Amino acid sequence: MTRAKNSGRVDHPILWTLCVLVLAAAAFAGYLALGPDPTAFAKGKRVALANYRDTDPTGVPDELKSASLVERGEYLTHAADCMACHTAEDGVPFAGGRAFILPFGTLYSTNITPDIDTGIGSYSNADFLSSLHEGIGRGNTRLYPAMPYASYTYVSDADALAIKAYLFTLKPVKAPAPQNTLMFPFNQRSLMDIWSALFNPDKRYEPNVERNAAWNRGAYLAEAMGHCGECHTPRNLAFALNNRQKFAGSVQAGWRAYNITPDRSSGVGAWSDEDLLHYLSSGHAAGRGTASGPMGEAVDDSLKHLKASDLMAIVSYLRTVPSVATGDLPEPRTTPATATVAEVAAEPRGRAVYEGACAGCHGWSGISPGIAAANLTGMRSVNDATAINVAEVVIRGGERKVEAGPSNMPAFGSTYSDAEIASVANYVTARFGATKSHLTAAQVAKLRRQD
Repeated sequence: MTRAKNSGRVDHPILWTLCVLVLAAAAFAGYLALGPDPTAFAKGKRVALANYRDTDPTGVPDELKSASLVERGEYLTHAADCMACHTAEDGVPFAGGRAFILPFGTLYSTNITPDIDTGIGSYSNADFLSSLHEGIGRGNTRLYPAMPYASYTYVSDADALAIKAYLFTLKPVKAPAPQNTLMFPFNQRSLMDIWSALFNPDKRYEPNVERNAAWNRGAYLAEAMGHCGECHTPRNLAFALNNRQKFAGSVQAGWRAYNITPDRSSGVGAWSDEDLLHYLSSGHAAGRGTASGPMGEAVDDSLKHLKASDLMAIVSYLRTVPSVATGDLPEPRTTPATATVAEVAAEPRGRAVYEGACAGCHGWSGISPGIAAANLTGMRSVNDATAINVAEVVIRGGERKVEAGPSNMPAFGSTYSDAEIASVANYVTARFGATKSHLTAAQVAKLRRQD
């Protein structure tokens, strides 16, 4: 009897420990799954769109209200930035095939031209809405959240169907998507049922009645249409957006999407409204920098096509997002550089590369002798101690036309070694930025693999 009694007492702490572990795991899962939605920071009462009595924040701006359904759909397709993801490099627009290299494999975007066999030509309105809002594609197949349906879920039905109407006017292209190469268990699409249940609210945008019409329009464009958080918001362990750190910055496809909260040092709090408007509409803001990589695509394929009133609404909305400080991003150095022995001695190889390939356009002070878009002074990327974006631009280059002059940055990935690219990136941050980076050749090699 004593042994049985003692045995029970021994088991008791084990049982309690198991209970605590189970509760802790459940609490952690709840913390992930029950995170705030994108506009929860604003508080206030939200209502269904049908019950909102102010200006409808969805649809197209006033200038296009009388346009045809297809014309409105074209504008909204730009607003939703569909082309960037659904177009392979040098491929046919919207025909898919773009590779997304993830830590657990590679995904390819699908064809959204109206081809019956390989595109969306057989999609009914209900099919299209299901794909956009629920992440359910052809044959009742779950889509991976590389398709940002957890953001597109807030797009109104009317706007989604206007986009469909425009896409169906495109020339059908027969282009099956390449086979995804994901490792186990990420190649199990059935897991997306669980992910969607946890992280996709499957509801349309609800205006906040305690905010004005411009704020609601900006929120709709930034969150539902432009899905800015998909790049600029960090992700949690389940790869869902962590809106507790909303717009604080993240690394996507090898590029760093910077902090766009109102923090003055590491965000855009020091930018004027004019700076932001010019950057969104042209990809360049004097003394702030020029968009490259995915942000350059977002400007060229999406933002520059929006009306000024819509861009201003986005800016107004961004100003209200809670400020988040990014510890490794110092306030950008805004004074032109002067040569110092320390900079030259620290990176002699980087200086040699810069002299041979960069100085002609970018200048030795960081102020270009002829192309304002090539100025380095004040750029966030050269004031980033990771130097990720500096290295990416050196590797891949970029050709864009902005008001500040053509930005035709050659790609030097095949010209210079990993060590040389790392060295010139470190030299650039030391010479023109607030903090020198310490990028390594191995890190540059990893960035190359993002192709």
